[in-house]
Amino acid sequence: MDPLIAASRIAQSGLQAQSERLRVVAENLANANSTARIPGGDPFTRKTISFRSEFDDLVGQELVEVSSIGRDRSAYRIEHEPGHPAADANGFVKYPNVEPMLELADIREANRSYLANLQVIKNAREAVNAMLDLLRGPS
Repeated sequence: MDPLIAASRIAQSGLQAQSERLRVVAENLANANSTARIPGGDPFTRKTISFRSEFDDLVGQELVEVSSIGRDRSAYRIEHEPGHPAADANGFVKYPNVEPMLELADIREANRSYLANLQVIKNAREAVNAMLDLLRGPS
């Protein structure tokens, strides 16, 4: 396979992985203050995403893929709010184990990775176009 096409395919797999990562992080941020629907219940649990490399026979290279979307096992934040609809019998409310600053940092990193992969595709496309222009010869 042509190296420029292979580079584009590798970058495309990176785009897909980072897009899924952005979706997971956005869901975490959107639910950062979501409590349980029933008194004493568990709130939203932060989601995590894991990646793996997968060999692609067509490209002859390793591509990145989402291996799993899991749940963070860290403790929920607990606050004493007796009047809250999600409060247990003792007046304690469980809040999600989402740290907004961590999620924002993760969004920034995923965005940068996404843009880097996009730039690889753009550069490969420009190189292919330049090669085609050379093959066409002078106009």
